[in-house]
Order: sequence, then C-alpha cells, then structure tokens
Amino acid sequence: MVEIRFRIDRRNGVPAYQQIVLQTKQALRMGTLLPGDRLPTAQEVAEVSGVNPNTTLKAYRELEREGLVEPRPGKGTFVRKSLARPQAAADAPLRAELAAWMDRALAAGFERDDVTALVATVLEERFPWSAAATGAAPHGGDGERV
Repeated sequence: MVEIRFRIDRRNGVPAYQQIVLQTKQALRMGTLLPGDRLPTAQEVAEVSGVNPNTTLKAYRELEREGLVEPRPGKGTFVRKSLARPQAAADAPLRAELAAWMDRALAAGFERDDVTALVATVLEERFPWSAAATGAAPHGGDGERV
C-alpha cells in the first residue's frame, strides 16, 4: 500500500480541500496511487496537518463524485480509478527530459518560484483552456506534509 502525503499550503489562496483534491489527482496521474490503495483517514490528515477532518471529507466527497475514489464503511476511502499514463512513468523519456531541463534550470540559478512561474506561463500558452477549468494555481514548497 502506498501512503500519500498531502502538503497543505495555507498561503497560496487555494482552499485546503481543493489542495487535497489536486494532490490526489496528481498522485493518480503519476501512478503513485493505484486502484485499491487506501487514502489516509480524515483524522490522520487532521492530526498531521491541522486541517479540520471535515475539510478532508469534503475533498474525498468531490473525488467520489468524480468516480476516482470510493468509501468503504468501516474501512476507509479507496482509490477506484487511475489517471496514470505510461508516458508519465518514472522511467518514461518525457519525464527524463523534464528532469534534465530542471537540472539545467537549477544550474542556471533558477529558484523554485522562477521555475514555477516559467512552467505556469508555458502551460497557459499551450493549454489555455485547462487552467480555468481546473482552478489550479501554482504553489510553493513551504506547505505542510501529511
């Protein structure tokens, strides 16, 4: 069983429940979470991150409405569907190219916020229809881990 660790960044303006939804979807896309994996309980998330358990439950309900997870009474919330694509796997060529690009950005003196801004700008240029639909907002690395 894989354990997901949610990072809640209270400074980025994105509600905590939405951060949980977005991070879960990212883990589903990257293949970190697979069908059958159990998500942390609302109480576990609350203990580590300080978010209200209802915040986590709200996120899980949204994921359930989208058909991505399913609650199992007395057992927890489990992944129902993967969003992973083989092209995004850890050993995929595109991921290796992106990692090499990140290494070049670091060598050029870019900081995390510089890379985030650059990637967000190019994403918006290439996928202008998706940013508004997802409500996604870039966030820094100072969030809490769950």
